[in-house]
Amino acid sequence: MSFSVTVQPSGRHFTAEADETLLSAGLRQGIGLPYGCKDGACGSCKSKKISGDLVMSEYQSKALSDTEKEQGYVLTCRATATSDLVLESRQVVEEGAFPIRKMPVRVLSMAQASHDVMVIQLQLPANDAFQFRAGQYIDFLLRDGARRSYSMANAPHTLVAGSPSVELHIRHMPGGKFTDHVFGAMKEKEIQRIEGPQGSFFLREDSPEPLVFLASGTGFAPIKAIIEHMRHAGIERPTTLYWGGRRPADLYMDAWVREQTAALPWLTYVPVVSDALPEDAWSGRTGFVHRAVLEDFADLSGHQVYACGAPIVVDSARLDFCGQAGLPSDSFFADSFITEADKANS
Repeated sequence: MSFSVTVQPSGRHFTAEADETLLSAGLRQGIGLPYGCKDGACGSCKSKKISGDLVMSEYQSKALSDTEKEQGYVLTCRATATSDLVLESRQVVEEGAFPIRKMPVRVLSMAQASHDVMVIQLQLPANDAFQFRAGQYIDFLLRDGARRSYSMANAPHTLVAGSPSVELHIRHMPGGKFTDHVFGAMKEKEIQRIEGPQGSFFLREDSPEPLVFLASGTGFAPIKAIIEHMRHAGIERPTTLYWGGRRPADLYMDAWVREQTAALPWLTYVPVVSDALPEDAWSGRTGFVHRAVLEDFADLSGHQVYACGAPIVVDSARLDFCGQAGLPSDSFFADSFITEADKANS
């Protein structure tokens, strides 16, 4: 049995089978509903049910609170239709979203950027025109059926014809099935399989508001891609990047960012370190990175915020920016880096 789903205010519609999630059905038919983890953990796919009936499978309470559920909000990655539906999702992607595809890739190069961050270049098939938006991610498809997700750190225009490659920033999680391999046995020329592009974390270019980019750790990767894209496309919206780490070495591409700020008058960079040691000789901003934003922007009502990284940073930013600083909830875009350990401990 199938049901009709209409998404307002765009007016776009698609058909959902009784055994598939609303998110899967929308993506299958080119309707780019917002999403992140696809696992009921991040809340990025949150939409409001206007009419109709559905059921939701298990999800994490931080992704959808009881109050939000009472107000009619649902997680499309966990919801299946039991009748025709009307949803409200203001972040629905325009028609023509790039198709999600599976493909083999080859490890082109590996370079350790810090003690626990590896920068990897993946060579894509030369005859396969892979299309994506700066800020999106790919899934590695592991042999046991598991998946591991990583954001692409380069913009689409950097793909070289005949030898296209994407850049990933992978943090080592000791004991992690995939990252132990990356920091151990992985070699150049190794073949992996990926699926992408995934996610709805990319710059909304039809808006003039100034931008705040908030990154923690390797959450910098998709922000780097977006900055590259903005520079290439001539987008000059005033932009402030806050990048947080425990110690200065965690800001593993600090020099790259400073090169960009020297060349781009519209870009400001604020590095923030939370746990510097005396030997670090750190003289910059300290504390929680999202609090640094609030110190500088008491009123975010006229901005867009793009936040990426550890769930606690993204969740805290969403709560405080929208609750204290007047940021409209539909002006907060996020990609929460949820690990398998996060899921296990939820």
